[in-house]
Amino acid sequence: MIAKGTNIEHKLHKIKEKQKKEHDILAEVQAILQQNALTEERISSELSSTNKDVSNALVFDLLDTDKIFHIDQIKEICIDYRLRFLDSSYFKGKIPKSAISKIKELETLHETEIKGYKIMAPSKLFKLEDKDDPLLFAPIGNDYFYLVHKWGNDLHPLRKMLVWPFKNIVNLTFLVLLISFVVTLLVPDGLFSKNNTTAEFWIIFFFMFKCVASVVIFYGFALGKNFNPAIWNSKYYNA
Repeated sequence: MIAKGTNIEHKLHKIKEKQKKEHDILAEVQAILQQNALTEERISSELSSTNKDVSNALVFDLLDTDKIFHIDQIKEICIDYRLRFLDSSYFKGKIPKSAISKIKELETLHETEIKGYKIMAPSKLFKLEDKDDPLLFAPIGNDYFYLVHKWGNDLHPLRKMLVWPFKNIVNLTFLVLLISFVVTLLVPDGLFSKNNTTAEFWIIFFFMFKCVASVVIFYGFALGKNFNPAIWNSKYYNA
């Protein structure tokens, strides 16, 4: 049996065709990566830009209804836990890659570019102008917002109770009265007179109340603190 000769020209063409296919594949991958980078850059730019009042045209049938919240529901949570609900441009924390990925998935699914992001988080996570658990939202119209992503740690289990005094003036007054009463009980018997009377107790209580109230008022004015309903959507530090 005579061996067939090797056609070098044919071999050259096969190598050339193989290399061309590999080059096309590499070019395709590079194009995908480049487009992906541009998409992430656009999303990051939108997150850091001064957002406008916009409404994203998302396909309702493709939304998870458990992630749709009305502004009144968001406001109630912000007031209860002393959180802020502001444009993402005020957020000084780092937006994680997982959030960017969720946005890309959502945009691909709904075939649109999402704008007008909002974030719910404690005040310390925002860059507030002078006057633990972020949630990223996108507006979908009629004061409804879609929860895009949540990251970070959960809020402290006692946070609601710790910020309860700042919910309104009634709660704060009750706390001041309670502290004054406890401090009055700690005053040693016979410190001001030998005979302990009810009138003396209430006089000391009134004195303690004025002291505690003065400290609270000074602290509030000095640090520009305000009650939860007044700050939940304010961009000012001393709102």
